[in-house]
Amino acid sequence: MTTLCRDCLAVKTEDFDRCPACGRLRTVSHPALSSLTIAHVDCDAFYASVEKRDNPALRDKPLIVGGGTRGVVTTCCYMARLYGVRSAMPMFKALKLCPEAVVVPPDFRKYHEAGRAIRARMDALTPLVQPVSIDEAYLDLSGTERLHGVVPAASLARLALEVEQQVGVTVSIGLSANKFLAKTASELDKPRGFAVLAPEDAEAFLADKPVGFLHGVGPKFAESLNRDGFHTVEDLQRAELKDLIRGYGETGEWLKRCAHGRDNRKVNPHDDRKSVSSETTFFEDTSDLAVLEDHLWRLSVKTADRAKAEGVVGVVVTLKLKTSDFKPVTRRLSLHAPTQLAQEVFRTARPLLAKEATGRVRYRLIGVGLSGLSAYKADSVDLIDPKVAKRAAAERASDKARAKFGRDAVMTGRAAKMARKDEG
Repeated sequence: MTTLCRDCLAVKTEDFDRCPACGRLRTVSHPALSSLTIAHVDCDAFYASVEKRDNPALRDKPLIVGGGTRGVVTTCCYMARLYGVRSAMPMFKALKLCPEAVVVPPDFRKYHEAGRAIRARMDALTPLVQPVSIDEAYLDLSGTERLHGVVPAASLARLALEVEQQVGVTVSIGLSANKFLAKTASELDKPRGFAVLAPEDAEAFLADKPVGFLHGVGPKFAESLNRDGFHTVEDLQRAELKDLIRGYGETGEWLKRCAHGRDNRKVNPHDDRKSVSSETTFFEDTSDLAVLEDHLWRLSVKTADRAKAEGVVGVVVTLKLKTSDFKPVTRRLSLHAPTQLAQEVFRTARPLLAKEATGRVRYRLIGVGLSGLSAYKADSVDLIDPKVAKRAAAERASDKARAKFGRDAVMTGRAAKMARKDEG
């Protein structure tokens, strides 16, 4: 048995609850602790944690990061989760569950600044870092013991301490021998956790879990599996591979691998993010084009802010809708030149929306995104639309004013009209 103290980083070949070196209780033990090298690092309620870091008055209050009463919860702190609040929940429902919650709008620039600081500390551990999102990543620490003088588990514990002390947020770590099990482990001990799940323990650990426990199996798919007689992971373990493939195609093969804890995917630092996007679910389903356009503008600004914060541009704009009966509708249009500007995203998605929102169908969700990403260098000049450069300069000036004086310092005519509508 090998035991790691997560506070003083002592590693001992013995099993103990209280660290003999520092006397603290934050320890993790496993026979394979010294040999496992694949980790999943996930920030705890990241946006909410950054907001509490920057405003200590919020520290002991349930906090929701998200839109207005017609919007949805982007994320929430663990205190709010005790009341049943969850990400993507309609705001009215969240506030009904937790009326004393403090609601703050998301500030993606601030979150990306914290995310970049955390990423820099990951890169200092290993060149094999694969970001999944702004607040989580896979790390392969194979061969780093000689470089850092400690086993990978101790390097990860030091990373968690540095992030907490220097960035001001906490992370949870899952350690294993492959990405699937590392991701599974990181969910077991949140927040501020460190869990180990070795391949030799995986089958027994997963067996009695519901199929929805498997990362990647959503509620709808879980219901489908249940209808087909698969209720626990053990049911999938016992199933014949050919039967799973016959019923679910390539997904059946993936289910079989996950059920046994197998995953041959490598940690790939070049697996770049494919898109940036934003979406919202409505308080009430709507077929009103004007209402949908208002939401589309807000989401275009959010998507552009995210693209600017990440330093990327996209050449494909995607409009996403979901009807009142949950039917998805997706429309895409390629641009003449890549962009990260809200005005260009909105101007491209708006006619796509107009073709769908004819008044015959009610929608419950709208989203917009940029894909075909590349690094931002300079605003492109579009010969087909020579006014692009002028709009770009105006938006950049607006961004600087918002950054200096607040989000509402500069508004477009549409944004001002929407603000008056919300206040009324």
